Amino acid sequence: MKIRTVFIGLVAVTFSAIALAQTPIVIKFSHVVAADTPKGKGAEFFAKKAAELTKGKAKVEVYPNSALYKDKEELEALQLGAVQMLAPSLAKFGPLGVKEFEAFDFPYIFDDTAELHRITQGPIGAALLAKLEPKGIKGLAYWDNGFKSFSANTPIKTPADLKGKKMRIQSSKVIEEQMRSLGSLPQVIGFGEVYQALQTGVVDGTENPLSNLYTQKMHEVQKHLTLTNHGYLGYAVIVNKKFWEGLPADVRGQLEQAMKESTVYANKIAQEENDIALEGVKKSGKTTVYVPTKEEKLAFKKAMAPTHIKMADRVGKDLLQSIYKETGFDPAKL
Repeated sequence: MKIRTVFIGLVAVTFSAIALAQTPIVIKFSHVVAADTPKGKGAEFFAKKAAELTKGKAKVEVYPNSALYKDKEELEALQLGAVQMLAPSLAKFGPLGVKEFEAFDFPYIFDDTAELHRITQGPIGAALLAKLEPKGIKGLAYWDNGFKSFSANTPIKTPADLKGKKMRIQSSKVIEEQMRSLGSLPQVIGFGEVYQALQTGVVDGTENPLSNLYTQKMHEVQKHLTLTNHGYLGYAVIVNKKFWEGLPADVRGQLEQAMKESTVYANKIAQEENDIALEGVKKSGKTTVYVPTKEEKLAFKKAMAPTHIKMADRVGKDLLQSIYKETGFDPAKL
């Protein structure tokens, strides 16, 4: 009787172990933008690749449009382990205490994605991600969104056209100073609340890559868009460090490969999605799109150049100089 009981117990334990081994590891991937943005599509691509490469051992559940957590909540949720993966904009790490990431917010610091990728795909980008680890966060990759342009309900052809305007920004001291250099009044508002803020006149305008502007329908409540391409908006794909290091080594390796492939995909479609969004804005007939002349663009560069000097100490002068060396940007020559 005892032998039979022991045997049954062993069988039960064995089947439990098999069931546990077959249970997929769930990774909740939360983000605040629409599913049809570069980040949204990148997240879905990663979920598909993760399932494929881990052969079902890991299941990535994607929650777009702030379905789980809003802008201000998601980093804390990650640190607490309530969600495993995020892709916040790089400006979000400043309020977390890693101010160096605000170097990406400096106006006109990158002329194009080639210059940008020298940083995000090189040693400077890797060193910045490593600074997140004491916060319980592991940085996996940088994903592009695109370059930001100004929108408002009045024409924007010169820096003076933004003077006195209440402009929505994400939380970044560098972007705040950028707006002040234009004589604007920066207003920090969560991404999911921007449409309503524009619609009700809480703010007069904002800055966004075109895919964000279009997918969130901000163009419906903004009469003018000027393609200044003055600043970069990108994301860091991050995971809860304890969760990541606790994964089986084979699964972690497969997820790292899935992330590499997803990064190539996400960065490739970023420009495509912004081009599609620009056409969508134009076709809507609700927003006048203006392309500044070379001289007008230079005027914006000169107007915002003091941001580099005033905010250098915030991110570190050595870091800024190392980026300038890679990109060839020199605010003193404007």
